[in-house]
Amino acid sequence: MTQHEAENDVDLAPEDTTPAQDAAEQAETAAPASVSAEAVEAPVEQESVQDADLAIAEGAESEEPAQAPVEEAPAEDPRKEFAAKLRRQEGDWFVIHTYAGYENRVKTNLETRIQSLNMEEDIFQIEVPMEEVVEIKNAQRKTVRRVRIPGYVLVRMNLTDASWGAVRHTPGVTGFVGQDAYNPNPLRIDEVVDMLNPVFEAPAAAEGQAPSSGGSAGATASAPAVTVDFEVGESVIVKEGAFATLPATISEIKVESQQLVVLVSIFERETPVTISFDQVSKI
Repeated sequence: MTQHEAENDVDLAPEDTTPAQDAAEQAETAAPASVSAEAVEAPVEQESVQDADLAIAEGAESEEPAQAPVEEAPAEDPRKEFAAKLRRQEGDWFVIHTYAGYENRVKTNLETRIQSLNMEEDIFQIEVPMEEVVEIKNAQRKTVRRVRIPGYVLVRMNLTDASWGAVRHTPGVTGFVGQDAYNPNPLRIDEVVDMLNPVFEAPAAAEGQAPSSGGSAGATASAPAVTVDFEVGESVIVKEGAFATLPATISEIKVESQQLVVLVSIFERETPVTISFDQVSKI
């Protein structure tokens, strides 16, 4: 073999590679594949986490938040609230005596004197206790407002010589009520509440519910009193029913049921008959 051919054989012969070089080449080829696999898996994991978060958020929005039960504050007793209001007011309450039937006139006169004598800083309020009653007169029922304690007026004031004189010398006033008319004792708050007697409405009554039997008498709405224009022993005429036109004598008055028990003379014997107020007329 010539030298030229030997050189050609050397050039054409494949280069020998060592095992270390082969391993390096395999690592290089495998690396891009693994990198690409991790790159694919990472977005998948991120998408799954985002989906889970979105599902949790949607679930939280769909669920209504649990509302804590609201505890209603217990209703205050109107009578106690009115008494507390009276205690916060300036001055003391005194009772003055007036001529019967002149209570409202005395109130008007005293209010005028307060302004003319510049006593606004010592005399603050004048009240005439009033009440509503149901009167039945001539078989007709009507609600009227009348003086609850005839002959008495309440005055809230600071007791001084000047204020005492302004009240005492008001036309229609006969004096202060008390053992010492010149140095009267003020009323207690519970006495003022009883005399003014405001109509308290319980919350349950305002909602159309019957008030509980255990409630205080002052916490319930007080019904107006009923007065009748009849007397036991009075003679009347029956207007309606089987005994119409017959005379009768009242033996009993049932105010709550608005009925009368009258004695009707039948065959010379008196027979008790129960009839309503509007079924009789006075003689």
